[in-house]
Amino acid sequence: MCYHFVMKIIICGSMSAHKEMTDTKRILEQNGHIVEMPSLNNLDHELDSNGNTLETSRIKIEQDLIRGYFQIIKEGDAVLAVNVNKNGIDGYIGGNTFLEIGFGYALDKKIYLLNHYTKELPYYDEIDAMQPIVLSGDLNKIK
Repeated sequence: MCYHFVMKIIICGSMSAHKEMTDTKRILEQNGHIVEMPSLNNLDHELDSNGNTLETSRIKIEQDLIRGYFQIIKEGDAVLAVNVNKNGIDGYIGGNTFLEIGFGYALDKKIYLLNHYTKELPYYDEIDAMQPIVLSGDLNKIK
């Protein structure tokens, strides 16, 4: 008999990947998991007309978004980075996502990456040292 363990999974990723994060959340919930993802409330302030991420430090400060999301990560079982292609970099992981992965790692949460990450990232070695589980796009690998 196969048992499926319900996990509380905290999604992180670049806001330019909001569609992919939303799709991932839907699939994980269909698989019985509890899922949190970044709020889309500020999306019109965070992305330009082409869907590229804007500098949003003002919003992050005003709404204490970084510390607020850390609180959400504390309550989860795992962190899943939805790391898709951005700026010509496959498996892009931006600064905020790197912080969130690192925070999850420090709290001994399981760390998953939706896709492989590249040595083009300036913090490749730090990500590699956290030994994330790379799903290669297969959400069924989450256990």
